[in-house]
Amino acid sequence: MVLACFLALPVLLTLSSCMTPAQQLLLAVIPDGTLATLLSHFEREPSANRQRVVELENSGDWVALARFAEENLDKDRSRVSWWLVAGYAYSQQKQHARAIQCFREMVRLGPDMADGWNLLAQEHRTIGDPRRAIAIIDNALLGLRDSAVTLLILGDANSDLQRYEPALRAYRQALDIDGGLTPAWAGLARSYIKLGRALDAENIARSMEKSNPQLAAAIRQEIAGATLRY
Repeated sequence: MVLACFLALPVLLTLSSCMTPAQQLLLAVIPDGTLATLLSHFEREPSANRQRVVELENSGDWVALARFAEENLDKDRSRVSWWLVAGYAYSQQKQHARAIQCFREMVRLGPDMADGWNLLAQEHRTIGDPRRAIAIIDNALLGLRDSAVTLLILGDANSDLQRYEPALRAYRQALDIDGGLTPAWAGLARSYIKLGRALDAENIARSMEKSNPQLAAAIRQEIAGATLRY
């Protein structure tokens, strides 16, 4: 279900039509878009557990996925991987308060892990609280110096608040770390358009013509739309 949506992704600038914010973030963090990849570096997890997570995630059975995570947490509440799975499953059910609790526990148990901070901040964006998301990211960046995705979320949260200059700075910092982070290029172009800097956005589109023609076309479509509005 979710994996199919990732594979069918048409344009980064219209991500929200296909995915929830939690899914969008996982796409940025995990190249193939599956929770299995994220769980693979937790060597303590039996392969059968990882496979079961993949099956439930692919089928979109979020209730069963949350239950499976909680069952494993009942055995050991210090396992960060299961707090992640539980939070993700609750987020997909739009039980955002419970998802936030799970991601907070991730941060408490693994303060040096970017994923927990990122998912916690993104969940606050999901419920319409970008200011809280920015505060979380600012706190995370005290210890995380090289997380491009964390800076991407900072840019997105500032964009939520129509603070496009700070958004530009965050997107640029993200791209300094990872020049291939396509959502950051999309956010940078969108911020330029909002600031009336169509030429800068066009330069991004031109640079993307060969590597990502769909993104280039989407940027130009947004430039054209902005021109018509003004």
